[in-house]
Amino acid sequence: MKQKFQINGISCGGCVARVKKTLEEHSNIEKVEISLAPKGATLITMNEALSVAELQKQLDGLNGYTITEINNN
Repeated sequence: MKQKFQINGISCGGCVARVKKTLEEHSNIEKVEISLAPKGATLITMNEALSVAELQKQLDGLNGYTITEINNN
């Protein structure tokens, strides 16, 4: 299952690598793709649906990043 998100706070390739690594450490996340154009556009492939709150909790170890869901319509 793939879901689209926006991650605010992403500004460079280093941010992308850090956030991707942190999210992929979650057992239900298979793959994370983060774009720099547009900044922070993110596609997450999950084994089972995770809430934005659960994803934010995963990111809380890194300061300065917030995640919001993009309407998939």
